[in-house]
Amino acid sequence: MSPETMVDTIKRSLAGVLSTYYPLAGEIVQNKNGEPEVVCNNSGVEFVYAHADVELKDLDFYHPDHSVKGKLVPSINRGLLSVQVTKLKCGSMIISCAFNHQLSDAYSLNMFLVAWAKHARLEKMSNLPSFRPSVLNPRHPPHYETSLDNLYIPITSLPPPSSFEEPLHSRMYYVRAESIKRIQSEASTKETKRSKLLSFTAYLWKLLADGNNDVGSTLSRMGVVVDGRRFLMKVNEKCSPLFENHYGNVLSIPYGVAANSELKAMPLHEVANRVHGLVAEATDEEHFRGLIDWVELHRPTQAVARIYFGNEKSEGRAMVVSSGRDLPINDMDFGWGKPEFGSYHVPWGSRTGYINTMPSASGNGDWVVYMHLNDKEFDVIEHMAPDVFTPLSISTLV
Repeated sequence: MSPETMVDTIKRSLAGVLSTYYPLAGEIVQNKNGEPEVVCNNSGVEFVYAHADVELKDLDFYHPDHSVKGKLVPSINRGLLSVQVTKLKCGSMIISCAFNHQLSDAYSLNMFLVAWAKHARLEKMSNLPSFRPSVLNPRHPPHYETSLDNLYIPITSLPPPSSFEEPLHSRMYYVRAESIKRIQSEASTKETKRSKLLSFTAYLWKLLADGNNDVGSTLSRMGVVVDGRRFLMKVNEKCSPLFENHYGNVLSIPYGVAANSELKAMPLHEVANRVHGLVAEATDEEHFRGLIDWVELHRPTQAVARIYFGNEKSEGRAMVVSSGRDLPINDMDFGWGKPEFGSYHVPWGSRTGYINTMPSASGNGDWVVYMHLNDKEFDVIEHMAPDVFTPLSISTLV
């Protein structure tokens, strides 16, 4: 199949799938109350076909800020979605998308990518997206637990910018399945087996604390992204398909705080207990119903997760871990074979660190891990755990 035929297939299938995912061809505008809303005006999607005078084997995936950002991934100049197809010197092809996170979370993005690839293969979509915001209507009267005030803050109440500022960079690593299993084993006990993501989160929190040479009282914060769809589905079977296929943002970011000296002294399974405790705060229907009500009671003022914003140096570093385990790499076949590699790239504009774990396209349990951290944190990770984190290169993928 010629590159021109492949690009034509990508463009044609994109136009076709947008008839179902029509909000992505719209725009975000402010309504009369100053709130953002999506206007489905069919303004279209930016599409770029580019050529790069480089071979796939020479791309520096380890430093995506240099090799990917602004080169292989498009910017959103207008609208809610931009697509770029790049043909490399060796004949390889890279398909990349830039999404507006105000409309789409990773779960929504994954639904779209699978549907797009199916459309290219002329297959029927198995799950149609739901764009019914009414499933997330507030209660009457709205009410919430005060703990949500510790997790979210109206933008009008944000403190002034901190003088404590360290630049963050992106790097990518390959983590073998045996390393993940070992970490999970150390984070578990005979009584309680922890999930791979929870174990990995605990491992990172402790690793960075162990490598921190500041005074023992220094604090650090760890947040975990939680998708609320399955918790909202559990109690409302009638609306279950609407929640399961809901396109939008149904996320919460609970977080915990601990002194680095405390984390250093703990065995890994105790740190995992801490992570389990902070995640448990957001793993039920009441948390997400309360969050919906919290937003309603603060309208029209927009709000953000507190952990997203950097704090003063005395409050220590913060980072957020998100699972990309459902990135549908092996479902992204546009008709000429499955991709060799797929990843998120999230330089999210915050001084809070960000980590995303994704499955390797090999399907053997290995992970690709994206990190957005400062230089000191990367030094700790690479010097204290070189057996776990291998700098990502094409040779580690194929």
